[in-house]
This record gives sequence, C-alpha cells and structure tokens, in this order.
Amino acid sequence: MTVPSSRSPQSAKLDFGRTFLAVRLAGDRLSFRLDGRAFLLALVLLLLMASLAALSLLSGKYPISLPQVLAALAGRGEDMMRMIVVEWRLPRVTLAVLLGAALGTSGAIFQSLTRNPLGSPDIIGFSAGSYTGALIVILILSGGAYQTALGALAGGVLTAIAVCLLAWRQGIEGFRLIIVGIGVAAMLSAFNAWMIREADLQVAMAAAIWGAGSLNGLGVEQLVPVALVLGVLFPLTLLLSRPMRQLELGEDVARASGIDAGRTRGLLMLCGVALTAIVTASAGPIAFIALCAPQIARRITRSAGVTLMASALTGALLLLAADWVAQHAFAVQLPVGVMTVSIGGLYFLFLLMREGRK
Repeated sequence: MTVPSSRSPQSAKLDFGRTFLAVRLAGDRLSFRLDGRAFLLALVLLLLMASLAALSLLSGKYPISLPQVLAALAGRGEDMMRMIVVEWRLPRVTLAVLLGAALGTSGAIFQSLTRNPLGSPDIIGFSAGSYTGALIVILILSGGAYQTALGALAGGVLTAIAVCLLAWRQGIEGFRLIIVGIGVAAMLSAFNAWMIREADLQVAMAAAIWGAGSLNGLGVEQLVPVALVLGVLFPLTLLLSRPMRQLELGEDVARASGIDAGRTRGLLMLCGVALTAIVTASAGPIAFIALCAPQIARRITRSAGVTLMASALTGALLLLAADWVAQHAFAVQLPVGVMTVSIGGLYFLFLLMREGRK
C-alpha cells in the first residue's frame, strides 16, 4: 500500500507506482520516507554481503570451518584460529566493506552533481592526483606508510581544487568538470609514469604495486583510523542526501525550496573528495568502483537518480567480491585494483558507447 507523504485528502488519491513508508520522529519534527523497493533491495544486498564476508573468513591457504570461525569471533577456540580470523581476515573484510561503501558514496555524489554517469572520481582526476601525492612521498621524500597516506590525501584535495578552478565559469557545469578532469587526469598519469621510470627499480616496483590498489597487508592498524574518519563522513553525507536530490532539479528549484545551492554543492564535493582520498590513502587508487556502483544501484532500485545508501551498499559488495576473486580465483594473489580495473574498464566502454548513441 502506498503511504501518502501529506495528510491532505487529495494526496491519498495519488499512486506513483511505488510503495513508500513515511517515518515521523520527535513529534513530526523529523520525518523521512522509505522507498519500499529500495529498502528490500538494501536488505538483499546486506544479506549477500554477509554471505560473502563469511565466505572470505572461511577461505584461505589455512582452511577453517564455520564453527571454528564462530568460536574465534566469540573469543574462544585455539590461539592460532583467533589470530587468523580476528587479526588477519576480519580486518581485511571490514576494510573492503568500508572502503567499497566510501567509493560508492563518492561516485554517487559526483554523478549527482554533474548529472552524468561518467562523473566519478576516477574519471575527473581525483584518484590520479592522490596517486601523484603518494608517489612524491614514496619516490622523492622516502616516506613511510603514514606519510604516504598524507601525501595521497593532499594530492587528491589539491587536484580537486585545481579541477574545480579550471572548470569554473560563473559556476561549475557538469560536462565541463568532466572534460577538465579527464585532461588533468591524463597529465597527472603521464607525470606519474615518468616519476616511476626515473626512480630506482626496487622503489619503483613498490610504488607501482601500491598504485595498483590492494588490500594486502592491511589490518587493525589501518582499520581503526579509517573507521573513525568514515564514522564522521558517512553521517554528514547522509544529512546532505535530501539537498543533493533537490540540486538535481536545478539550482533555481533548490533555492526556491530554501537550499543554499553554492554551500550545499561545496559541502558535497568536499565529502566526495574526502571519501575518495581516504580510500586512496589506505589502499591505493582502487579504480572504477565509484564509477560502476551508483549506476548499478540506480538500475536495481529503478530510481530516478543515484541514491547514496544503495550506492554505498553496492560499492561495498563489489569491492568485497573483487577482493575475494583476487585472492582465491587465480594461482597467485592479485591486487584488488587489477580486478576492479578489468571489470570497470568494460563498464566504462559500455557507458561511452551508450552516451555516444544519445
């Protein structure tokens, strides 16, 4: 049954073909609507994610049964089992979920702001800028893991500022932002390749492996800061979800509904850049999850535009699945970025062909 969002008699006659649940809290001072289809699909995605996470905890060179995994998670069982499950596999699974959700959310933000399915951080240069910052720290400053993470963060933010300034013409138009971003990304990619070529072989190989994007070697030490940062960014982004949807109708409509279009757009871009930068700083530039996840989520939810929650869940599921395949589907363990590039490259070609026919 469709639940009307208004209490007027006329609104009860409207049927938009979708089921919505109106939720009102604090004496109607806080209210929101839940799309029934999106809610059910979110439950399905969570179930698939839980199943894949359990499979990841069971899989590996050291086989572990489900009762042993449950015992280790409960703090019982052998010390070796607890170390493998709790200290090695569980942090990696959790990081895959968190980083995938961050990439999916970031992609949804930029695709909403640019109103273009190509408007992801991979395409408009932010990931390449983060890689440039990390390479400068690794190859020139000989920095460690934390310095590399800070370099990647700084590189992504500076690239975002440069792209926005170059694309600014009495405002930022989505298509111009994408074109400028592609150009900046191409130049940064060439600069990155030159730096790797001029570096010592051993250091260059380490930088190239990091640049592929990988969850190998990540554990509790990386999980804690990532969880703390995303614990701030995710709620802030969700608070901006309704103004983001209103901006999709145009700045004039957004202003008429009481939205400060400029400030909201700036906050959304800041959140999107920060989400991409924290992923790159933690695991390297994992490509194409931010491009694919929002569009896949939009199609399975049949929504008019990209949605943050569905995009986050889809991104988490995609990265978790790609990491499992990279670990166990081949004779050698591959960086997860190799799998996402292989899948995302085909999806990127599909989008280009579809946009070219319009």
